Amino acid sequence: MIQSPVQQAVPQTGLKLPKRGLPVTIITGFLGSGKTTLLNHILQDCQDLKVAVLVNEFGDIDIDSQLLVSVEEDMVQLSNGCICCTINDDLVEAVYSILERNEKVDHLVIETTGVADPLPIALTFAMPPLRNLTQLDSIVTLVDAEAFSPQHFESEAALNQVSYADIIMLNKTDLAAPQQVDALEAWVREQKWGARILRSQNSNIPLPLILDTNLFQPERYAAEAKTMTKATHDHHHHSNHLVNDGFISVAFESDRPFDLDKFQDWLADDLSENVFRAKGFLWFGTVAPRYIFQLSGKRYTLDTDQWPAAPKTQLVLIGRELDAPKLQHQLRGCLTS
Repeated sequence: MIQSPVQQAVPQTGLKLPKRGLPVTIITGFLGSGKTTLLNHILQDCQDLKVAVLVNEFGDIDIDSQLLVSVEEDMVQLSNGCICCTINDDLVEAVYSILERNEKVDHLVIETTGVADPLPIALTFAMPPLRNLTQLDSIVTLVDAEAFSPQHFESEAALNQVSYADIIMLNKTDLAAPQQVDALEAWVREQKWGARILRSQNSNIPLPLILDTNLFQPERYAAEAKTMTKATHDHHHHSNHLVNDGFISVAFESDRPFDLDKFQDWLADDLSENVFRAKGFLWFGTVAPRYIFQLSGKRYTLDTDQWPAAPKTQLVLIGRELDAPKLQHQLRGCLTS
């Protein structure tokens, strides 16, 4: 997606200035940490920068892209799973499609899924063919200061997101006790010495702190890049972190509305504790607004806006070793008669 800010008059000198390659920022972070909210801040505050966005979702319904501001027809979406698991031509082709646009792009931002390992994605930009066309600026990892712990859901992905970060945003600090945030920051510093650590609320951060930082250092990952190059050449690159973590997503859609009382009872009494994250758009009977549902751990919010089209419930649940048929049966039981 191209965010088109107000154009500034630039003198036409006729000179073709040397390019260092399109700057790229990878935004990652565990389920519910605030990635899409940060991406919206970037799109709203980028001022004279033209920012292109790649969004990768772990699930069969593209919830995040519908939550982004100024969604246009030329949004580039990397769906159908986790882009870090099988680095294939899709990511490279998506970047080419942005580089080939007639309209100049100043910065590319990639939002990964909440269960992504950022390193294979980063190395894709540090190796041919993208190495000479782009410059990976930084890996930005968001951490939910209230929900995250060093044993965070025993997730390999969550730990790798911290280990490979250049910038770590301790987000939602207003929801956690100061001592809890201090302890988390101390642990983060032990895991990734030298990372830029920032504190934020609602993913709000001055953009100069996270864009155009030139913090990514590819030489640190030379061994990993060599291994990945060989694996890609042999056509068997694959990450096992999803298998190791046991994450799956469950999608639910219905043209019938939910009964509000039934849905709230399900949330309170029957929702599996293995559901770490849920998000979507809910329709409650004759109530007109579209309800934007966000659940992270035990905490959830319901915000309202207008339906862009005919009302339709769309919900994605992400967690470990979920019983998909049972969850879908429970949700069907929440629909109005």
